[in-house]
Amino acid sequence: MKIEGLKINFLGDSITQGCGVYEPENMFVNRIAKMGAICRNYGLSGTRIARQHKPSEHPQLDMYFESRLEGMENDADLVLVFGGTNDMGHGDAEIGTMSDRTPDTFYGAMHSLCISLINKYPGKVIAFMTPLHCWYEDNDRACGKAGHLIDYVNAEREVAQYYSLPVLDLYACSGLQCAVPVIKEKYVPDGLHPNDDGHAILAARIAAFIKSL
Repeated sequence: MKIEGLKINFLGDSITQGCGVYEPENMFVNRIAKMGAICRNYGLSGTRIARQHKPSEHPQLDMYFESRLEGMENDADLVLVFGGTNDMGHGDAEIGTMSDRTPDTFYGAMHSLCISLINKYPGKVIAFMTPLHCWYEDNDRACGKAGHLIDYVNAEREVAQYYSLPVLDLYACSGLQCAVPVIKEKYVPDGLHPNDDGHAILAARIAAFIKSL
């Protein structure tokens, strides 16, 4: 796809919203806009792909991805979905199984989200970007549910493949592994949100992915 003139809807969480960036113009969404794309940012910090069972202290956190589709522009040429870390980190939905079809597990929410996106944007390109590595990816989940981040990455890959939707595997190819001290210091100081330089790397990876579609 040619980036110039492309209408892109970005659906995500805090990284898409730009948390961790000092200058807003350096967010990966805005960097891609500088390449000539028309970018709409639907990133909302703390949100999850799966529906929360018990209401969160902050209602914004329970605005799971599918619930926000109605507020997205209809004329996108490309929709890029970037999430999953918060499902592992603090969501109370189980990861579930591939047979699930409701937003009450991560697998089910992925299926439901894919179907809703396809219905809203028939014939347009819909793609997923897997979570980045983060400092707590191998810890037990804060909410007490079992599962490590790689399990959510694999579930996302599996469901997207089922619907024949392309995936940019940032877990595998971003270069942002914050377990490496020099990478953490230079690109992901808090171990979760890339900084301005980290977003430059993300923008380059995402732009190359878009061009390959």
